[in-house]
Amino acid sequence: MPGKAQRRNPWLPHPPSATATGRIFLIPYSGCGASMYRRWPRRIDGVEFLPIELPGHERRFAEPHFGTYQALARELARGLAPHLDVPFAFFGHCASALAAYEVSAELVRSGLPHPTNLYVSSQIAPQDGPGGRFLTMDDAALGAELSRLVTAMGGVPDPELIELHLEVMRADVDANKRYVLPDPPRLPGPITVIGWSDDVDIPAPTMAGWSVCGDTTSVLLPGDHHRFTEGPTELLDLLRAGVAGRAPAGARKP
Repeated sequence: MPGKAQRRNPWLPHPPSATATGRIFLIPYSGCGASMYRRWPRRIDGVEFLPIELPGHERRFAEPHFGTYQALARELARGLAPHLDVPFAFFGHCASALAAYEVSAELVRSGLPHPTNLYVSSQIAPQDGPGGRFLTMDDAALGAELSRLVTAMGGVPDPELIELHLEVMRADVDANKRYVLPDPPRLPGPITVIGWSDDVDIPAPTMAGWSVCGDTTSVLLPGDHHRFTEGPTELLDLLRAGVAGRAPAGARKP
């Protein structure tokens, strides 16, 4: 009806712009929500950066956790479908790189437009995992990791909030453990594999397996495991290059 308010998309805290020429969808990693990207710009020229809010996280805290990356991908693909009308890409860091890969594969399976690029940062390929130090941490260690992340993002850790988000962190880590994919599908679009020079968690050479999942380009950026939270210029420029001046990736028939 004329004048009726548009329903807010729960996946996108910031509504996409109708004038955008490209979109980068940003998936938060374990234990975190869309606010992980609060230091990133909303838009540079025509390309907008859109953090994803996951079920069971932050504004959607009351909703059930997604459980598996496959279930998340099915729902997220449907939720983003109206906004895949311009060139777009996914960015995921650490565990969220796996979620970004799975939703990219789901778009292809569903016959929806697929990303012009998939950016995976600090994560080994799906057939080489599950792996990473989070998977063997107890609650005390996970809580300490959350505190370090809050500090890296410029905040001050609050013990009560850390305790509250620990349950979310544990559910996210369990989803990572369930993601066993010995024969991952190969994506039709390119994959950019991003390593960080001072990353002791996921050294860049351990990410070589992504070539199984698609045509890959490897990039090494300066910084440690958490530097991406700052929205460094060299990372933003890399992401923009994946959609700027591109034609939308065509939908494939189911």
